[in-house]
Amino acid sequence: MLAYLEIIPLFTAFFVALLSLVVMTPFARQLGLVDAPDVRKRHSGVVPLTGGVSIFLAVLVASLVTDVWMKNYPLFFTASAVIILLGMLDDRFNLSAKGRLFCQFGVASIMAWSAQNYITDLGDVLGFGELYLGSAGYFFTLICVVGVINAFNMIDGIDGLAGGMSLVVLFSVVFLMLVSNNGGSIMAPLIIIAAIVPFLAFNLSIKGFRGNKIFMGDSGSMFIGLTIVWLLVEFTQGGKPAMRPITAVWLIGLPLMDMAAIMYRRARQGQSMLRPDRQHLHNIFMRAGYSQTKSLIIIVCLGAIYSAVGITGELLNVPESIMFYLFVFVLILYSLVLQNIWKILRVVRRWRKRV
Repeated sequence: MLAYLEIIPLFTAFFVALLSLVVMTPFARQLGLVDAPDVRKRHSGVVPLTGGVSIFLAVLVASLVTDVWMKNYPLFFTASAVIILLGMLDDRFNLSAKGRLFCQFGVASIMAWSAQNYITDLGDVLGFGELYLGSAGYFFTLICVVGVINAFNMIDGIDGLAGGMSLVVLFSVVFLMLVSNNGGSIMAPLIIIAAIVPFLAFNLSIKGFRGNKIFMGDSGSMFIGLTIVWLLVEFTQGGKPAMRPITAVWLIGLPLMDMAAIMYRRARQGQSMLRPDRQHLHNIFMRAGYSQTKSLIIIVCLGAIYSAVGITGELLNVPESIMFYLFVFVLILYSLVLQNIWKILRVVRRWRKRV
């Protein structure tokens, strides 16, 4: 790994993120990029929503200054700039769900058509041979990109969750790239990691950063979702992929399942699938009596387990069809548990009282 590391880009991303987080905070109120507590948001006081902008600026500056990423990905930064602007407008004006969705598909089209970073091969996921998509891969990629963007946007409900989950995924990608002899490309996810770490220090109020809480905002969660799906598509396609497509699905399995289960439940109840509520995994843990910190640790560990399953399947070369059907089984189980979660919680509460 040391042979592929470049310290200057990582230091630049870290320093620019740290500096921009400090500098942008005073302007957050003037721009209206602040989050006030309400029925769904239980934090105290008004908190700046500049974390996502700072992470994006850090990655952009580090890439421009060091030429590690930008020379190959001008379209990535174009798509990212659009998603950041969309997120900022949503944070400021609370855009309609349909409007956000329309813009997200526009961003996805930049990735699929303009950058030609799209899914052409799903592997032998059904057990009947390689599943090639051909031209349909463009449209399938659009759906995947929008899905992952919203999965990370939806999971961003408590301090550190979206950032912590993204670190699990990105470190997993780095590991798989190294073991697949694709180490020459690890700087892309590592730069993102370097930019996220300073944000987490503020967001989690780590010692030395207390009293300066900053939220990621929709711009940050959507940017992270776009970045992760961009990397996963690139590293699962082509002549020398770092992982199989089903492995990539497992790496982001928890956010995907939480989104899918929530949307299915809303559809069954005749509600809008994009309507915000307090029924996500982190809300459930907290209503079960766990603190925000314990909920964060448990959920991130669950996300790490999903990644570990994907990595194990990749390393042991478990047939893709088995990994796919296992994922479907876990998804169904997850959805059933979520539909009956309040009954389960009553049992858990009674058990905890006895203990």
